[in-house]
Amino acid sequence: MKRHLNTLFVTLEGAYLRKDGAAVEIRHEGETKLRVPLHNLEGIACFGWDIGASAALMAACSEAGVAFSFHNPHGKFLAATRGFTSGNILLRREQYRRADDEACAVAIAANMLAAKLANSRQVLMRTARDHGGSSPARATALGQAADSLAVRAGLLGRATTLDSLRGIEGDAAATYFGVFPHLLVNHDPGVFITGRSRRPPLDPVNALLSFLYSLLMHDCRSALEGCGLDPQCGFLHRDRPGRPSLALDLMEEFRAFLSDRVALTLINRRQITAGDFRREESGAVLLKEDSRKEVLVAWQERKQVEITHPFLDEKVTIGLLPHLQARLLARHLRGDLDAYPAFLAK
Repeated sequence: MKRHLNTLFVTLEGAYLRKDGAAVEIRHEGETKLRVPLHNLEGIACFGWDIGASAALMAACSEAGVAFSFHNPHGKFLAATRGFTSGNILLRREQYRRADDEACAVAIAANMLAAKLANSRQVLMRTARDHGGSSPARATALGQAADSLAVRAGLLGRATTLDSLRGIEGDAAATYFGVFPHLLVNHDPGVFITGRSRRPPLDPVNALLSFLYSLLMHDCRSALEGCGLDPQCGFLHRDRPGRPSLALDLMEEFRAFLSDRVALTLINRRQITAGDFRREESGAVLLKEDSRKEVLVAWQERKQVEITHPFLDEKVTIGLLPHLQARLLARHLRGDLDAYPAFLAK
């Protein structure tokens, strides 16, 4: 159990949360594991299939304006308890107002995209450093692509419209996926990529990436739901019925750092090979059922890795990053932070 940004994250299976006076008590197997004064908290997020809470605690959280959410062990949002407090509606009204104000939306979206390009660039430079010695052609291609991403990141700060940002992001994505084959350094020849394709993915690498991106999207959507933001109302992605635009915005910061690195690790270590995919008559390439389980294990293992959050300067697990970034975004919208500090991997 960890506390970040006055949010209590509970990941201990079998834990039971109850109200103890003016505090939250976390009990496990008959013992008290933690006791936290309720007035110190902004939210409680539980991750597990077997974590319970008393009605008295949920009522107290609703009355105190403490967001209380339940997620499965993979981070997918399950349910939340919220009272009729003014905090959430004020937060959402501010979210909608900023989304409708192009200058405000550009400021937030530009920070998210700058982080996306920086984190993508880091993945390219990491492979160029570790494997460029054995292939000068790879080192050159990755180096040129990294330089190109740096130039486009510089353009983001001068963009004044969302369409300009989308254009820069599109060019950067084309550059990144243009050299993606050079990131596959020890792979099965049957696992390849021919540019980015989706809906459906047309090659094994795209099939793996699409699956991992869907996991990331669920995590980001859960994180936004958990702190009271509306996942449907984004700043970069346009509104569309049923589309979680803000979740798609938030996941931009984590695509390369989390999803792409898990995919590259699985492929380059040959944990995923050509035999893990099946091709449909339509040309779509999909992961086999058993292979999905192996990917899920790797995903969960990656989320357990601890890093130092660059803005908070605290040790956190990678799995909590979307939740922390969602809360930082909420703080920015409330006016507690001058700008949204997007996640920049070190």
